[in-house]
Amino acid sequence: MSDEKTLTVDLEKVIRDKNPALARLLPRFVVAYLKRTIHQDEINRILQAYSHLEPIPFIRAALADMGIRYRAVGLEKLPREGRYLFASNHPFGGMDGMMLCDELERHFGSVKIIVNDLLMHLTPLNPLFIPVNKHGRQKAQYAELLRENLQSDVQVATFPAGLCSRRHRGVVRDCPWRPSFIKNAIESRRDVVPVYFEGELSSFFYNLSNFRTAVGIRANLEMLYLPDEMFRQRGKDFRIRFGKPVPWQRLDDGKPAKVWAERLREYVYKLKNEQKNG
Repeated sequence: MSDEKTLTVDLEKVIRDKNPALARLLPRFVVAYLKRTIHQDEINRILQAYSHLEPIPFIRAALADMGIRYRAVGLEKLPREGRYLFASNHPFGGMDGMMLCDELERHFGSVKIIVNDLLMHLTPLNPLFIPVNKHGRQKAQYAELLRENLQSDVQVATFPAGLCSRRHRGVVRDCPWRPSFIKNAIESRRDVVPVYFEGELSSFFYNLSNFRTAVGIRANLEMLYLPDEMFRQRGKDFRIRFGKPVPWQRLDDGKPAKVWAERLREYVYKLKNEQKNG
């Protein structure tokens, strides 16, 4: 990682790569505001301080830098020789993925996580990522990479909602889970392990999401504030609960994948009560 350019987040480059027309239209003051909003300087400080590390040590250093701690419950009951697809709720939109990869690597020694391809700009973490395009047509190489990893012995984690949780009628929950992970589990013969993260983002984030939905704005504006939400979590403690594996054979019972996706989403939120009792 000697090339310094690979160790930084460059918002302008990301916009140019994803939408060249938009990049030409954005005024400079808007770009400057966006850089502050995503904490580009703070992210680059962390990248430059720890990017010489391998992915998991990098994650541990970054979490320690922000004073973030967590405790995991239930993973010790899973046989280490198993092949699993870990399906989790997504309350934080990034930090939860870091904690999940850290804990799975501790237990199993290897892990991959399915992510939005925008995160591929975080070079130090690339070896952990299985990218998918969540805002356009899927690339053939992405589909092949996903298939290869699912057929391997590495543990795979996913956030089936595809975006972080939202607040609806006062309750923070994932939106309906996309059923593709059920099909992936069956095809790769992986048992699905439900995972529950405890925690919420700020009211500002949820209010912005509800407002833009109410006025008919389709663009996911609140996503721009996810880095800010991550830095708001500094100094906090979190808990992760791993549920009992659901055998892939049980998922292959003829019911539509979306039925099983909803059942597993509900199962994940039932783990919240176990967390209180445990």
